[in-house]
Amino acid sequence: DKEEANPAKVRQQLTEFGLVAEEYGGDTMFVDISAKQGLNIDSLLESVVLTADASLDLRANPDMDAQGVAIEAHLDRGRGPVATVLIQRGTLRVGDSIVAGDAYGRVRRMVDEHGEDVEEAAPSRPVQVIGLTSVCGAGDTLMVVEEDRTARQIADRRNARKRNALAARSRRRISLEDLDSHLKETSQLNLIIKGDNSGTVEALEEALMGIEVDDEVQLRVIDRGVGAVTETNVNLAAASDAVIIGFNVRAEGKATEMANREGVDIRYYSIIYQAIDEIEAALKGMLKPIYEEKQLGQAEIRQLFRSSKVGTIAGCMVLDGIMRRNAKARLIRDGNVVVEEMTVSSLRREKDDATEVREGFECGLTVTYSDIKVGDVIETYELVEKPRD
Repeated sequence: DKEEANPAKVRQQLTEFGLVAEEYGGDTMFVDISAKQGLNIDSLLESVVLTADASLDLRANPDMDAQGVAIEAHLDRGRGPVATVLIQRGTLRVGDSIVAGDAYGRVRRMVDEHGEDVEEAAPSRPVQVIGLTSVCGAGDTLMVVEEDRTARQIADRRNARKRNALAARSRRRISLEDLDSHLKETSQLNLIIKGDNSGTVEALEEALMGIEVDDEVQLRVIDRGVGAVTETNVNLAAASDAVIIGFNVRAEGKATEMANREGVDIRYYSIIYQAIDEIEAALKGMLKPIYEEKQLGQAEIRQLFRSSKVGTIAGCMVLDGIMRRNAKARLIRDGNVVVEEMTVSSLRREKDDATEVREGFECGLTVTYSDIKVGDVIETYELVEKPRD
């Protein structure tokens, strides 16, 4: 569809990877299509069928209990959980007890690709299945079991394993010795994800969990689901200090009013990259700042004066840089650091108070350390926040 599109050039480039077009003497079928204009879509479908017949042994037993894969799933306001399923073997019938991922139920209705109700679906048949008690995940395997109780037991076990796996993935293993410092240094951002279908929720969660910022901050998805943001979601968010992410969904009922009352932040998105960028920015904002030292100046003590009000006053010559009032300082004697951290508590230039005194000028100052001597060097510095990469 792009003006600069050159299908012939693409064919030529693909020969480098062993994909040689039939018109060049190879065995790879190429079809030029336009999804926007609907051009050659029928030819594409025919080519797929021909290639499958020629290259693959696509056979399945239609007489066994059905097995298939959920291509997509969503929560329909009128019909409840709806799973789009491709039957791979066996025949699925209305009334069958089924389990798909951690969802289970009984097939109440099936709809084919034309929107028509069907009573059964044979291998290779795509259908929408209605009757699950919850929304399964995209890619989950669907299978028929003997009875509803068996389906529920399987789903419950899968759900427990899924929760344990998510909990293990969201926490970093630490030793007992490191536990105290870990609790002090680590911040955690809790999220609740709601989306319009299971594939979207899974893709968004995977993308968010892939954000790498720093070990100081952790991202944890405490709940996820398909459908509108509910009051239950808001209650959970309020109890766990979580942010609710709504992707292509909105809050229902009084959920928004409750969120405002409880101070719960609900963020709505329709573009996945915008959600990733904002969550990454939030995680970076939780990082503790990193500071680096910037030297301000050095002054040598030339004389000492005693004062009943302020104690010992050091008469100094600023050797380089500046002396600044309230600056952090260290005391150096004979090349060795005697005091690592002290503060310039007062600073005077001649008889006047000063904020700072520059190189080449004399000054009088006091520091938060009393055992100073003539010849000592006072080095002042400041801590500057260092930008993170």
